[in-house]
Amino acid sequence: MTPHHRAPDDQDEPALLRDQFRQLLRYRSLLATGVVVGLLGGGYLALGGEDTYTATGEVLVRSAISDPFAAGSTADKGINIGSERQTAVSDTVGTLAAGTLLKAGDDVTARKLLTGLQVTNPPNTLTLRFSYTAAAPEQARARAEALAGAYLAHRKARTLESIQNMSDGYRAQLRPLEEKRDLLEDQTGTGAEDDVSSARANIIVSISELSRKISELKALDTTPGYLNKKPVAPTSPTGPGLPLLLGLGGVVGLALGLLLSWVRLVFDPAVRSPRELVRSLGAPLLGTLPRERATAGSLLAIGRGTSRLAEEYRAVAFRLAYDPSFAESRRLLVTAPRGDNTAAAAAAANLAAAFAEMGRDVLLVEADLRTPSLARDLGSGSHEVRPPRWAAEEGGGWPAGGRTNVDVPGSGAFALIPGTTVDNVPRALTSPPVGRIVAEADRTGNVVIVLAPPVLSYADAVALVDRVAGVMVVCDPREVHRSDLERIREIIGASGGAVLGALLHPGHRRLRRAERRAKPTRRRGGGGGPAPTARPDAPETTGDPTETLGLRAFTQPAARR
Repeated sequence: MTPHHRAPDDQDEPALLRDQFRQLLRYRSLLATGVVVGLLGGGYLALGGEDTYTATGEVLVRSAISDPFAAGSTADKGINIGSERQTAVSDTVGTLAAGTLLKAGDDVTARKLLTGLQVTNPPNTLTLRFSYTAAAPEQARARAEALAGAYLAHRKARTLESIQNMSDGYRAQLRPLEEKRDLLEDQTGTGAEDDVSSARANIIVSISELSRKISELKALDTTPGYLNKKPVAPTSPTGPGLPLLLGLGGVVGLALGLLLSWVRLVFDPAVRSPRELVRSLGAPLLGTLPRERATAGSLLAIGRGTSRLAEEYRAVAFRLAYDPSFAESRRLLVTAPRGDNTAAAAAAANLAAAFAEMGRDVLLVEADLRTPSLARDLGSGSHEVRPPRWAAEEGGGWPAGGRTNVDVPGSGAFALIPGTTVDNVPRALTSPPVGRIVAEADRTGNVVIVLAPPVLSYADAVALVDRVAGVMVVCDPREVHRSDLERIREIIGASGGAVLGALLHPGHRRLRRAERRAKPTRRRGGGGGPAPTARPDAPETTGDPTETLGLRAFTQPAARR
């Protein structure tokens, strides 16, 4: 029974995230543009802005105390550091500091002066940190020191004013008591009674208490605080600096590039991942060809030594050999969606070589009668053989005109029916000789591979589906659209065929650029003999091997001769 192929689970969130990240990395130009814009912005902010300098001073706030050395006395009694911080940035302090700076020749208003001030309080301390930012180092130092000094002066003035107000209140209470004391002294001198003497003594005690309080107020230590850290002129400008701004610009630019890539990805009609390809085509992914610099004049990767490309073709051939749908008919139609058919021709030739390597009798039919080139591309490894007996009765036209035997070094050989230009392509593809050739796959151990033009460009592939039901689509994932794959599935299904799978290739334009960069090897001197052929570079793999399907279970042995 034919197994049912289904797309990967859409609820696999880690796989979805990985796929989306891979898809975003496809738009490297947008990512690079975002990073460059971010770096230019960071460099502009670092080099184009004005340098600023920050000077910092620290003030320790303390309250007025009678005896700072007495046991249990604390300097934070009655201090609300939050209120003190608000006082430090008040207009009163700014006005005092502006007056001090005016005497030094710095004419600045209080409001403008306070714009560059920042007062902070380190946690769990009674310290106020005065930070002032200005355009010049000396100006920042002078203004930070003036503001700190103005705050201390304002706080001391407030403390002295409070002491003066309290002293005046005590004196106001003391004045009537002294007058009453003087009156009682006059009465005592004329021989007063005991109650007069007692009242006079009580008044004297009250007067003494008030006098003591006034004396204590005058004896208070009214120091408002200490300038623990005097502001100094900074030696370097403040700010993140060029390296940090460039780093931040690079991060922001990368985020911008990812955003642009995501927008481009949303509106990209091309296939964005193998998951979408499987879903759109309704068939499994047979393999992903690695990027490999091609050898000039050679279409076959199999037979040129060990390479990742040859191994991938062999893997695809084994997957097809163990596919029940293919093993039953042993017929394969290789085609491309649209455009260039070079990748499909290479895939058909290499699959034929791989099946020949497995011991099968392979017949490769080039059904591209519009631009036939397979025999020329295969090179000198092919030679003509005698066609079958029935071919002589057909008059020598295509496909009965002749066969070519293609030798694959170290792997065997396969037969090729090269394509030729004809007057009526549809009639030639639907002629009885084509049916006889395709029917050769019914023999034990035979495999017939048919190369057809792009299925969406011409109807040639559709005309062959009734004879070759199994179709393999060779496409570039960066160029094929999801709508194209859905249309191919509908066309093949309506014609009575089935898509066996898709084979992805890295694209010919990039390979041509790699070939242009490769320079031919030259020999020095005039010695005879041909120049040695340069060994192909090591293959560079772009596809993820985990994206290809594993070998299916062996359910039906392949027919062998």
